[in-house]
Amino acid sequence: MTYMLHELGEDFPQFKERMQLLRVADPHFSELYNEYHEVNQAVLRAESEEEPTSDDHLNALRHRRVQLKDEIYALLTSD
Repeated sequence: MTYMLHELGEDFPQFKERMQLLRVADPHFSELYNEYHEVNQAVLRAESEEEPTSDDHLNALRHRRVQLKDEIYALLTSD
């Protein structure tokens, strides 16, 4: 089975430079970015059964990943 990584740089290539700048300049953005990375890795480990988990927990992780991505996108597109 193929697993999608959902890396922010790949999902939002037009914002790569802005993400780098915000990670340094905005502590809130940096925190969200780091949490997204951690949750994304947890989803990948669960999906690949490297770290098996319950369906409910996996769905909660996926939901959190979407929430974080939405919040990150809002910050990337704000002026």
